[in-house]
Amino acid sequence: MNKPPSKSKIETITKPEFKHMAIAGNIGAGKTTLTSLLAKNFNWNPHYEDVDTNPYLNSFYEDMQRWSFNLQIYFLNHRFRQVVDIRRGETPVIQDRTIYEDANIFAPNLHDMGLMSTRDFDNYQSLFELMVSFIQPPDLLIYLKGSVPSLVRNIQKRGRPYEEAIRLDYLKRLNERYDSWIATYPHRLLVIDIDNLDFANKAEDLAIVIEKINASVNGLF
Repeated sequence: MNKPPSKSKIETITKPEFKHMAIAGNIGAGKTTLTSLLAKNFNWNPHYEDVDTNPYLNSFYEDMQRWSFNLQIYFLNHRFRQVVDIRRGETPVIQDRTIYEDANIFAPNLHDMGLMSTRDFDNYQSLFELMVSFIQPPDLLIYLKGSVPSLVRNIQKRGRPYEEAIRLDYLKRLNERYDSWIATYPHRLLVIDIDNLDFANKAEDLAIVIEKINASVNGLF
């Protein structure tokens, strides 16, 4: 695992009403790494995606059709609870992946690939629509956009056994869905191209990301 660059805080967001940043992106985009780095820089609480204790993840990669609905319901419940806790709490939070990605990217992709039945998909969508009627979107969504080769390189570096079977066409399908979703995302958004940045290992690249965040929060772009 790459060590994050050792660097003191660059700048802290001071807007009291700004308390929820979320990082979106395909598998291997660097969401968890950036969540950790930004949490340290801004002194915010990180909320990570549940991959280590998720009871369905290994089973899903072994048999996607059997476990797709179970996995997506687990993630939906987990992220809904995260957002509720964030809005109820006083401490600003950086969230690793959003509830919107599950419903706009992963579940529809599984359905289109024939890995989730229409009955289960309709049930899932109905539950999602009910849940999001009770929550607010993040104050800033950061989308980590990367080519399939960049994603594969990062996946190989972290070496999770259950990700070894991920196919290139699966990542490509997800990328296409991410691009379509982001193109119509109606709230505050910052797109970071990971093909040209190495924020995990280069302090100067992390500084670029942080400067872009501060500019977005302050309404400069």
